[in-house]
Amino acid sequence: MTEDGTTPQVTEQAPPVEHALPPEQVLPHDQVPSREQISSHGPDKPFVVGVDRDTVLRRREVVRTVERRGAFITLVLGVVGVAAALYAMFAFDGAVMLPYALLLILAMSPLLLSTWMVFRIQKRRTHWYDANELPPVAMRISVKGLELACDGAAYPVVLPWNTVRGFRQQKLLGQYTLDIALARGVGATTAGVRGLDQPSVRSVVKPNPLLRPTGMFLVKALDQPVHVIDEALKHFSGGTAGVVR
Repeated sequence: MTEDGTTPQVTEQAPPVEHALPPEQVLPHDQVPSREQISSHGPDKPFVVGVDRDTVLRRREVVRTVERRGAFITLVLGVVGVAAALYAMFAFDGAVMLPYALLLILAMSPLLLSTWMVFRIQKRRTHWYDANELPPVAMRISVKGLELACDGAAYPVVLPWNTVRGFRQQKLLGQYTLDIALARGVGATTAGVRGLDQPSVRSVVKPNPLLRPTGMFLVKALDQPVHVIDEALKHFSGGTAGVVR
């Protein structure tokens, strides 16, 4: 009670509000790390390259459309070739035309096989896309090697530095992409290598000659420019890997 006889009101203080930590944000292209910042990464701190989700989803649709278009073209060519061979057998002397017809049918078989392969690969990709969320990270570069989150793969691809030469930058389907460049003789059974035996990875690393290559990473979908990725590869690999333009 105060001197004038009034009772002071006690105001309860609200408990302190715990603010949630902000989510990890992707650096814009004009705020990329410098060479000194890359060099500051220790053995336990890899250099991480993230991906733009919307750009990757659009790229998936473009790849799907282009692959289907090519598959239908090869299917039409194969069917026309087989039909021509059968027509020649019945329209002319069957005994004389039989060897030529069989050769033509055998020549058209790879086209029909490639069509089946495209739809088979796309079916597997669709099932994997539906069951798995798009990873936010495209690659991790460390002193141990290169770890890649290949589109459509169930688990990352791991490549020690003695098995990889870096990336090749090339223009595919109207856009620049990065493709992995392996050392000579490196395969899925090479010591230390993991993940190259996945169908979606094989279709990118060693595409079928009848299928149009699509590239492993779309350059504009990565949150780091190519020259920074090149510096990181050279730093962590000791100069043995980089980006070839």
